[in-house]
Amino acid sequence: MFTVPVPVPSLQGMQTGYTLFFAIIPIFLEGCCVERNKERIDLQQATTVYHYRAVEGENFMMQCGNSLNQEVVWSNDHPSIVTGWQEGSGIGVVIRDNVLQFPAIEAKHSGKYKCLTGGRELAFHLQVLEKTSLGCTKPEESSATLILGAGGKILCPGFNCSDQASNVDVIWYKGDRAVSELRKRPICEEKGHLRLCKVYETDHDVYFCDIRTREQGVVWTNRRAVNATVIPQDTRDSPMIIFPHGSETEEVELGQSHTLKCEVTFGFERNFSPLVQWYANNHGNEDDMNPLQMEDQKKKRRSLTEYVVTQTAVIQEVTLIDLNHTYTCIASNVVGNSSGTIKLKRKTGVKWPALVGYPIASLLLLVGLGIIVRVKWLELSLIYRSHCQQANNGEDEKEFDVFLSCVWSLSGQRAAGLALLSPSGPETHAEASPSSMDQLNTEEGDATQRPLEVLLPRVLEDQWGYRLCLLDRDLLPGGAYTEDVVHALQRSRMLICLLSADYLSNSNAVFVLESGIQALLQGSQLKLLLIWTRGTAASLGQLDPPLPPLVWRALKVLPSLDWASGRPARANSNFWSSLRKAMPVQSKAGCAHAESE
Repeated sequence: MFTVPVPVPSLQGMQTGYTLFFAIIPIFLEGCCVERNKERIDLQQATTVYHYRAVEGENFMMQCGNSLNQEVVWSNDHPSIVTGWQEGSGIGVVIRDNVLQFPAIEAKHSGKYKCLTGGRELAFHLQVLEKTSLGCTKPEESSATLILGAGGKILCPGFNCSDQASNVDVIWYKGDRAVSELRKRPICEEKGHLRLCKVYETDHDVYFCDIRTREQGVVWTNRRAVNATVIPQDTRDSPMIIFPHGSETEEVELGQSHTLKCEVTFGFERNFSPLVQWYANNHGNEDDMNPLQMEDQKKKRRSLTEYVVTQTAVIQEVTLIDLNHTYTCIASNVVGNSSGTIKLKRKTGVKWPALVGYPIASLLLLVGLGIIVRVKWLELSLIYRSHCQQANNGEDEKEFDVFLSCVWSLSGQRAAGLALLSPSGPETHAEASPSSMDQLNTEEGDATQRPLEVLLPRVLEDQWGYRLCLLDRDLLPGGAYTEDVVHALQRSRMLICLLSADYLSNSNAVFVLESGIQALLQGSQLKLLLIWTRGTAASLGQLDPPLPPLVWRALKVLPSLDWASGRPARANSNFWSSLRKAMPVQSKAGCAHAESE
């Protein structure tokens, strides 16, 4: 057997191994700690730190970056202040956009604040100083008065207290915006003050000025606030009395109290002390003016440059002596004065008390209207049904479009060549009428104008295509006249009555007209049109027998046209145009007939 010798490490080799182990371990530990320290240093570099100083009692603000569109989260080391960060709270700290606003900062607001916006953290160290520790600061520097329209200057409080004032730069803010960002108007930043070339109303704001100093390697920003107030220039006009304007008269009741009111417009004055006084003049004597006891003035600012002052005086009990006085209101300022007067007049007694008179008058008015409506009910009904009710546009088909009612005159019979109303007439109406409507527009037609009872059927039927119903042509002889008329009206869409002296004296013709009026009052869709010939209206009072009351009253309100008989056709062109507009919408059968013609 062979024995393999096992090497045994020497004591010197073991000592060398331990030495190498303890030498490598610190290297690894140093690398790990360096990485952690590096992360800690990067985190500290990501937080920007600002140091601010404010003065107790002044307005103060801190901004978290310049962006207004990013969400901002504020925090600080005073939980009681943190819970009060809302407008209207008792703490008096307001968050507005990215600004933390202190309207009146206090010593308890000193401390550390942080805000986070867009992944970036900002830290603020705030130190609030007491006013007594400022030394040479003047209180009046915390406010500035600017004159509207003039140039102005705003000083930075405490700027002249620094020994190095001439070498210190001042950064100005208007509200929470840097003045250097305002490009709409010229604003100049000069050493220690802000100069405005021209003052506007929008310059009324809070301005902040920043002065930076270095103490023990720390840069401090001393932020001071200036409240700028814009006022207009003092007025150059006298006050203007709105009421009483000139001389006024007011009615009063004896034994009752009465208030005299004077309303005056004053221009702006820096030291505004308006003077408005009421005086009583005996019989209008300006040398005998006694001041009245007045109530407190009421002042109201209407605009930046104008005030309205109201001054009243009360007469406790009006007497006859007061009616002889003239009451004068005098308003004055440093420029001048103006005046207005009021004269009192005894109020005349009212015969009827208002609570009784007005209801009775209203009742009488309603009764009068009721009587008028009752008396004129027939006329009102005919007007409504003739003009206001919806017309039949041909949907309800009837046999005739127009029922033409007329009485032939002797001239019409001669023009037609036969007497259509005579039972012995051998020819029909169609054979006796003119052959064509074209004669209306020719010289021959002008010279030999035919009567309307001859022309009208030819125009309506042959030229315009309406289906006419004529009693002597379309009704069978031997029937009951009254029943035939009523039945013909029911079968027609419109009734046209050609009124003449002969027509109104003919009982059969008047019956047709009266039947049409009755149908209209009973709610029928029948349209009714009257055509008056010359001289017809003048003969109404000479009719024998007289017209029925219904017809007499209806003639005054029914739709009508006037025909000038004996004149050329062209002179009556307006008549034909008006007649065409008054005609009903043609039925389908009538349109087909007109197209075939």
